[in-house]
Amino acid sequence: MKSFLSNVDHDRIVSAIAAAEARSSGEIRVHVHHRAVRDPIAAAKKIFEKLGMTRTAQKNGVLIFVAPRSRNFAILGDSGIHDRCGEHFWKSAAAEMTRLFGEGDFTGGIVATIEKLGEALEAHFPRGVKDANELPNQVDES
Repeated sequence: MKSFLSNVDHDRIVSAIAAAEARSSGEIRVHVHHRAVRDPIAAAKKIFEKLGMTRTAQKNGVLIFVAPRSRNFAILGDSGIHDRCGEHFWKSAAAEMTRLFGEGDFTGGIVATIEKLGEALEAHFPRGVKDANELPNQVDES
């Protein structure tokens, strides 16, 4: 576990989140889970709720959930963004993250996914004058 966390550049990830969110009203969070999980989607849904991501005004929050001990992850979008992007988008984002993780580029995998999410959020939820950052830009751990 520590080897994964020591190979992740938190500052670079947080900067990517801030850049993506600057162009849209969407919210992106990254969560690193310390325990093994059998079903990363089910685990991500619990964290999604716990982090308050279901309370975004436009239902456009996205969670990147990484469980290094299980060697798996999930990318979970709230109903607003999920409905607009379709299943192919989520599979494509996961495929790129899988490829970069396989190369040992954990930060790159997360950042590339954040950038892809940012593009989708900008296309479907462009930033308005009154938009506010609804959730903190950070890498959470549990």
